[in-house]
Amino acid sequence: MNETAAPIIDVVIPVYNATELTKRCIDSVVAYLGSSIRTVHIQDDASGAETRAMLDNLSYPQLHIYHAPENQGYGKSVNEAVARSNADWVLVLNSDIEVLDNFLPLLCGALAADSKLAVISPMEGDSQEAQAGRYVRQPGGYISTYRFRGYAFLIRRAVFQTMGGFDVQFGRGYYEDTDLGRRLDQQGWRMGVHPDAAIRHETGASFGRGKAYRELVQRNRALYLSRYPLARQNVLAVSGNDTWADLPPRIADSMEQVIRQGGRLHWLTPLPLPQLSCLQMRNGKASFKTIVKMMLRGWSREDKRITVVWILPGVPAGLRIILALFVQVYRLEMREWQAD
Repeated sequence: MNETAAPIIDVVIPVYNATELTKRCIDSVVAYLGSSIRTVHIQDDASGAETRAMLDNLSYPQLHIYHAPENQGYGKSVNEAVARSNADWVLVLNSDIEVLDNFLPLLCGALAADSKLAVISPMEGDSQEAQAGRYVRQPGGYISTYRFRGYAFLIRRAVFQTMGGFDVQFGRGYYEDTDLGRRLDQQGWRMGVHPDAAIRHETGASFGRGKAYRELVQRNRALYLSRYPLARQNVLAVSGNDTWADLPPRIADSMEQVIRQGGRLHWLTPLPLPQLSCLQMRNGKASFKTIVKMMLRGWSREDKRITVVWILPGVPAGLRIILALFVQVYRLEMREWQAD
């Protein structure tokens, strides 16, 4: 890529049925992103006759439509479509995405500002927009994330290719994006979400939420966790009045490491924290009610259960006793951090 020239951007849209939503997606891409992109690669993953006919009747000159002879799944479909592109950067969109405006300048600005940022996503609707001000902004305006979600993302094509794309062992879909995120992080790349860029996402349009979906998710979750066992970590950290900026570096680094490894960190404090380091950092009020709720969460799914309790400096003696009791009852690991 010539650093002095604007990057060439192609769009990849894997398609499997959901005719109306797919057409809405394509129409919105052309309407809002048409001036910023070169080619839209439609990868039809052996959809039914209705979807196939709709695609063949579209007359947009930017479209390159490929009909796969058999269903291959999301990961392999995206890999094949990206392999047909020679663009600098590739925007991959689920077919149930609706583009609301031209968010590409924001995403491109983030990639240009941070040479180690491999992938950047728009925010999914307004689900986190109201909370966006709580997160530290990185160069280019993005917020760090350690959990890559593949519903919509702009990625450096060379990086995607070097990483081997999505692992096809995940089959039709689910967790192949989380797996790629772990591999990107292990290679020193960063991932981000831009809170000023938003799209609309209709989840479950292709797979639904029936028995087949649940079995697929369960199977792929087990595969993912077998590769990254540290992603099973669920740390409940309770502290005094320290903010993220106040924490000793050794504690802050340890908290960040839990999240980088795919684990969950639930940080309870007396008052809401003004700033959090990344999208996976959760913050709540340090109260008896919250602690009970956290201890009871996830009993239907082992990977959501609290696995260890961290008592940080400044926790009152009464709360320490309550935490110690829960640790004993649930046979959890406990770590008490000392002030520097």
